[in-house]
Amino acid sequence: MRKRIVAGNWKMNMNYKEANNLFEALSKIKISNSTNVIIAPPSIYLSSFKNNNDKIFLSSQNVSNHNNGAYTGEISAEMLSSLDINYCIVGHSERRSYYSENDKLISKKIDALLNYDISPIYCCGELKLDRESQNHQQVVKSQIEEALFHLSKSQIKSVIIAYEPVWAIGTGLTASSEDAQNMHFFIRSLISEKYDSETAQSISILYGGSCKPNNAKELFSQPDIDGGLIGGAALNHKDFSDIIFSF
Repeated sequence: MRKRIVAGNWKMNMNYKEANNLFEALSKIKISNSTNVIIAPPSIYLSSFKNNNDKIFLSSQNVSNHNNGAYTGEISAEMLSSLDINYCIVGHSERRSYYSENDKLISKKIDALLNYDISPIYCCGELKLDRESQNHQQVVKSQIEEALFHLSKSQIKSVIIAYEPVWAIGTGLTASSEDAQNMHFFIRSLISEKYDSETAQSISILYGGSCKPNNAKELFSQPDIDGGLIGGAALNHKDFSDIIFSF
């Protein structure tokens, strides 16, 4: 049975007091054993939150593709591993857009993480123009193939995939549950064709893109949607809690 996952990407938000208050509030939620809750705070807070709750897993928002060295401002997979961080987001559309990251670079980050037994949360998704021109599946296929298909079967089973249509991130727009399910099914089919059905069925695929309490239940009810990578709603205790309980 695939893991049900709700992951909150806090991005570059909240000072330490605000972040700590939110984390403490989330720590009081009675989380089901069948749901994994992951929080990705700004990296400066990771060490502070690490031992505060054994029901909430921590994720980094980014990692360097380099092991260590003279790369000012970067964070290596070894550093994350030394804090026992379990997950790391890679390939987010903001990293692709603002920092010109491509799937060749992202694949190196994924390799670095897997070398230290950290599960990548790999983000993929199309632009609005791609969707309107009916090129969305080809775009996502290319992203999946370039970033992930060099991995072995055992390695890819450690990856979580987050489908985030770029046109729905922070815009208030949301893919319909049918459109989201179709893309999730398509992604799972690609993995099945490359590896096998058992491998494809073992990988959690999350939806991201203006997932909120009022649409999470419908999205999560789809057969190939295993949860969400939540942005804005993850900054609000009640909204994020409601999403957690949407399964």
